[in-house]
Amino acid sequence: MPETSPNQQALRGIGSWLTLRAQICPEREAVVDGERRLSYAQLNQRVNRLARALQARGLAYGDRLAMLSYNRLEFIEIIMACAKLGLVLVPLNWRLTAAELSFQLGDSQTHSLVFDPGLAELAQGVMQQAELDFCLAVGQEEALGAHAYEALLAAQPGDEPQTAEPVTAEAPHIIMYTAGTTGKPKGAVLTQANSLWNAMNLQVDMEFTGADRDLLVLPMFHIGGIGLFTLPMLYVGATVVIQRTFDPAQTLELLRQEKISLFFGVPAIFLFLIQSPGFDPEAFAKVRLVMSGGAPLPPSLVEQYHARGIVLQQGFGMSEAAPSIATLPKEQALAKAGSIGRPLFHLQVRVADAQGEELPRGQVGELLLKGPNIMNGYWNRAEANEEAFAGGWFHTGDLARMDEEGFLFIVDRKKDMFISGGENVYPAEVEHAIFELEAVAEAAVVGLPDQRWGEVGRAFVVLKPEHKLDERQVLEHLAGRLAKYKIPKSVVFCEALPRNAAGKVLKNALREKGV
Repeated sequence: MPETSPNQQALRGIGSWLTLRAQICPEREAVVDGERRLSYAQLNQRVNRLARALQARGLAYGDRLAMLSYNRLEFIEIIMACAKLGLVLVPLNWRLTAAELSFQLGDSQTHSLVFDPGLAELAQGVMQQAELDFCLAVGQEEALGAHAYEALLAAQPGDEPQTAEPVTAEAPHIIMYTAGTTGKPKGAVLTQANSLWNAMNLQVDMEFTGADRDLLVLPMFHIGGIGLFTLPMLYVGATVVIQRTFDPAQTLELLRQEKISLFFGVPAIFLFLIQSPGFDPEAFAKVRLVMSGGAPLPPSLVEQYHARGIVLQQGFGMSEAAPSIATLPKEQALAKAGSIGRPLFHLQVRVADAQGEELPRGQVGELLLKGPNIMNGYWNRAEANEEAFAGGWFHTGDLARMDEEGFLFIVDRKKDMFISGGENVYPAEVEHAIFELEAVAEAAVVGLPDQRWGEVGRAFVVLKPEHKLDERQVLEHLAGRLAKYKIPKSVVFCEALPRNAAGKVLKNALREKGV
């Protein structure tokens, strides 16, 4: 694991952002959540009240605090109150079961929970299975025996909380549990410095200003909902407009109504938007940056948006990088469709062989990272950390290649590649070819055991409404585009693909379904 440098230790914690913003631009709009609109002065005061309330309940530096909630103002307040006190936030994915969430609480030794009353049933299940000392229900009313959030805030003054010692950027800030598609999920420990450098990387790349208005659609229990671009907006003094959960019609309305300038989503969001009966390119009139990440972006979807006059850019990141790694410049979005772009400013990358040695341009190897936005390590996972940081670089598990101009292309996840008849097959390549078919809305390819070839591909395809396609047509389309060993031996049509909260297809579920 990388060590924290003396210079990094001297950096102030990110909780200071609100303190400073309340002085520099107190009246500027910070957060919009439905009818609630808070200035930076108001947001800072509420965060101070919350921090003092948490202190009054005995929470101190290094303690973990879990948040189970839809996107809302209070989620941002919890993030920043944790930053001011040096607490460690454990965001909980409300799409998981109470048993899965209880594992994360037990693994991270978290004994305090803040929950959204809209998730009371799930919260109750968690309370019954986890060891909790303190629970807080968002809103005006007590729920499930938990304290009322607003009542605790009202009992505290709004001036800055005092801590035993200054909270610096070296403080652990978030334990973000990975999707856990295989085995038990691991908690990536992100420091406040990781979030600072993520904001700085994006600021250099995208030139954020205080005039920007970001639409927050990704769930905040995912690192994308926090780092793209919620925390960077607070860093530059811009505005975050919150959407509780994604709904295409509401998203399009918020883009128009709130004069949104920045919009980040996953490919599934952009697919559902453009397929929505109410899709209107005019909704994007004020949006200067439309970016996709979290999963491979099909070039065909980029072309669909381009045909509507919208530049859809590709970005790439992961929880362990807080999360940003690379972005594709706007002027290259169509010409280099399929590329994740170039590495961000304060980050080193290497496409490496099995020994960690850098490969020549054009060759496929594992993507390795080194930089100040990379996590400290996985919580309480010594063996995983030793493997992840072998040779002093973070091993992403992604197979990539870099072209002569320095643009990166993710070939596939290392674990998703399969070998058929001795040849490597990268499912993402096959999926991109399937996406060329007009009738295809979604596609995923997995390798399944085969007595003759070792493994063969199976394609799972979701069709657009009122479109028809059969297996023969898919295979004939691929026959002239891919080598024979890459072509799936079967095609299964389904209504939807299983996805995690980040929009990534759960290929392990498809493999289990296919065997």
